[in-house]
Amino acid sequence: MRDIYDLIVIGGGPAGMAAALTAEECGVDRILIIERGERLGGILNQCTHSGFGAAYFGEEMTGTEFAERFRERMSDSGVEVITGTMVLSVSADRTVTVSNKSGCAELHTKAVVLATGCRERPISSLHVTGTRPSGVFEAGAAQKMLNLGGYDIGDDAVVLGSGDVGLVVARCLAQRGRRVIGVFEIRDVCGGSDKNRTECLDFYGIPLYFRHTVTRIHGEGRISGVTVKDLDSGAERYIGCGTLITSLGLVPERELIEPLEAEDGSLPEWIFTCGDARTVHDTVDAVAFEAEKTGAEAAEYITGGTDI
Repeated sequence: MRDIYDLIVIGGGPAGMAAALTAEECGVDRILIIERGERLGGILNQCTHSGFGAAYFGEEMTGTEFAERFRERMSDSGVEVITGTMVLSVSADRTVTVSNKSGCAELHTKAVVLATGCRERPISSLHVTGTRPSGVFEAGAAQKMLNLGGYDIGDDAVVLGSGDVGLVVARCLAQRGRRVIGVFEIRDVCGGSDKNRTECLDFYGIPLYFRHTVTRIHGEGRISGVTVKDLDSGAERYIGCGTLITSLGLVPERELIEPLEAEDGSLPEWIFTCGDARTVHDTVDAVAFEAEKTGAEAAEYITGGTDI
């Protein structure tokens, strides 16, 4: 790892890889991807279900296959990659401070592409009472534990929120022989795609309840049940369960660049965002296409800029 780069891409998921590869194709030489995980691919590494790639690669594949296709392209490129590395800060003088098992380092760059993706809203974002027992998982964490860790996260699951990841986790539990009591959605529409609702819920007979939410989590040590409220009638009922999966929406991960934002929300001209770090997308194909445009924009800025 050198000290000076033309472009540093923060995040090695599909957005980061697409942006870096396109920037290289546009003539940028010194490009570095910094990935906090141990492998490029981001969230796709835990997506063993299909439904990816039809628009971008012209064929439907699993998320893991989509990531592998990009990793193959990366191996044929000159883009430098460091994994297992956290970015601690991005400063106004274009210094990127990183930390990994070798220690801390300061890197300097002409431009930064933020491709950090998004995070899930936690259960604490709702007015839910209880003792915070074990057995409560955000959908993404549950998916990772099931698909990558092979863990048994519990039975008799309630899913709060009908986002796509929550629907996929419900199916994953059903495929493993676990009972999914139902999916409870605060709105009057399903948050996930029609395809996922059909394939993840309808096919496995998992009911979806609209205008319902969880108001209390019961249990000491381990969750034993939840109180569910019908928002139309106001009626509440207790449902015994051993697992609660939350799928409450996604928030772009932009904390690294927030200190550099002006009062009007604009960023310095040398900072670019793409993928779910810019806005949450419906598909990874859309993320990759947008990231290519961002990579080209960063390359245009770099090739017209001054040396550092």
